[in-house]
Amino acid sequence: MKAFDVPTDDALMERAIENAEKVRGNTAPNPWVGAVILSADGELFDGATEPPGGSHAERVAIDLAGTKARGATLYTTLEPCSHHGRTPPCVSRIVESGVKRVVTGVTDPDPHVSGTGIDALKTAGVEVVEGVKESQVTNQLEAYMHHRTTGKPWVVLKMAMTIDGRTAAADGSSEWITSREAREDVHALRARCDSVMVGAGTVRSDDPSLTTRFVSGSDPRRIVLGKAPEGALVHPCWELDGDLVDVLFELGSRGVVDLLVEGGATLAASIHQQGLVNEYIFYLAPALMGGDDGHPVFMGPGSATMSGLWRGDLRDVRKVGSDLRVEFRPLEGD
Repeated sequence: MKAFDVPTDDALMERAIENAEKVRGNTAPNPWVGAVILSADGELFDGATEPPGGSHAERVAIDLAGTKARGATLYTTLEPCSHHGRTPPCVSRIVESGVKRVVTGVTDPDPHVSGTGIDALKTAGVEVVEGVKESQVTNQLEAYMHHRTTGKPWVVLKMAMTIDGRTAAADGSSEWITSREAREDVHALRARCDSVMVGAGTVRSDDPSLTTRFVSGSDPRRIVLGKAPEGALVHPCWELDGDLVDVLFELGSRGVVDLLVEGGATLAASIHQQGLVNEYIFYLAPALMGGDDGHPVFMGPGSATMSGLWRGDLRDVRKVGSDLRVEFRPLEGD
């Protein structure tokens, strides 16, 4: 490859970000990391984090490159680890391979790493360039970074409703409010998240399987708040009970990083009112329930005055099938 054909650091970090996105949902409790090796003669080798117990992205790329890793540049979305967990430290493998330059996206907030990987590489004489495509990588890894800094999983609340704000009919039935395309989009969301949680009431009324059968991707770990009836499709699952904050810390300690909540109006109200939601994704169907006897999005009392309204930050609105998909977040600082 001629010198003027050599890709820029930005371009190869974008390629590493694409590699990471392909394995999101399959790596927890490890982060979904992407890597690329650019050999001295211009050949490229891609890597991405394998499921728990497998190799990290840097090792995958180095192993593919083999002897061509010597004198190469390694691009990795996250600072290489410097401690021995399920696998040996990536820093050691990088130094042993002869990689001469490492380009990273963000520093790992995990207290076991947190800058020590960068320091170890520099001490070994490896050139390190930090912060390439930092905002893009931070956005991709926001769930992981939240988990490592708070001890709790990133919580995504998904709700499907009629355009007049009803999530189920008066008799409790809710299948199907939204279109097939919207349900496929939800299955893709499940594939993105490593775990999904519903309340026991939802299991009793809908008997959901909570799989990704409409899309390619691994099924999330299934969690029931309460007791799931014997023979329910959600089995095998984790069954937890108690205060929601305690439940989230328990899940975080068990390695749940990206948690999708698909419960009914009672669970949705509880997790929203306690300020535990990081990301809201609502699907609005062009349908009207009519009247006030259908189930609302949130059960129980809401704001008593207009000044008490909860207001968020709208991130994305798009049409999915015949429905509208709306993504919003809590305002920064809330």
